[in-house]
Amino acid sequence: MMKRTLAALAVAGLASGMAAAQSKSTTESIEEYRAMLADGNPAELFEAKGEALWKQKRGPKNASLEQCDLGKGPGVVKGAFVELPRYFADVNKVQDLESRLVTCMEKLQGFDGAEIAKTPFGRGEQANVTALATWIAAESKGMAFNLPQSHPQEKVAYEVGKRMFFMRGGTHDFACASCHGEDGKRIRLQDLPNLTRNPGDGVGFAAWPAYRVSNGQMWSMQLRLNDCYRQQRFPYPHFGSDALTALSTYLGVNAKGAKSAAPAIKR
Repeated sequence: MMKRTLAALAVAGLASGMAAAQSKSTTESIEEYRAMLADGNPAELFEAKGEALWKQKRGPKNASLEQCDLGKGPGVVKGAFVELPRYFADVNKVQDLESRLVTCMEKLQGFDGAEIAKTPFGRGEQANVTALATWIAAESKGMAFNLPQSHPQEKVAYEVGKRMFFMRGGTHDFACASCHGEDGKRIRLQDLPNLTRNPGDGVGFAAWPAYRVSNGQMWSMQLRLNDCYRQQRFPYPHFGSDALTALSTYLGVNAKGAKSAAPAIKR
């Protein structure tokens, strides 16, 4: 009887070890695949377009965006991405990168911000906002996230974003936290980072904008969040909405100290 027990335990241990090895091998294979994709990331094309758009005189006012204040002073791009969303006194609200760019396009170039917000993703000025965001993110690649939380509205945005992250609803009774609220979760072969802290939030939030290989598109952070809401069977938040800014604030503050990997490449 003792021999049979020991044999059963040995078989169970061997099976467990094989399963762990197989899981590790799968994860490592996925990482190798991502590393190969990163060599020659198509996001570089969007970076080049974004830099050109920043310097190009456009719009009804025939002006460039070179005096746009992203939080570090007019025209300063490097380091701005890792401190957004943040409070801007000129609009008296917290803005993320995309909504701030639209504000600059309105004020400096004379574009209609409401029209940009209504434009379908990937078209017209929406596509230009994505390209601009990609270049601006690239200028801070490798820098640590350090979102400010000194202004009362920044603190409110964080708390609102936190409530949104854990709010359950929709036909599936899902929340952001259902997939991204704890360690060790995955869907199919995809690891799901824990976005409530580092290093998980550094892996998730810090990688967008990113190029999506599966559909050949460049996705901004706003679109990434909207797609999560789609999968939760929630209605899309409006482009540039305070809701998306608040959720990005929560994720960005949680990513404090993580180095930006954007623009990354995703499956």
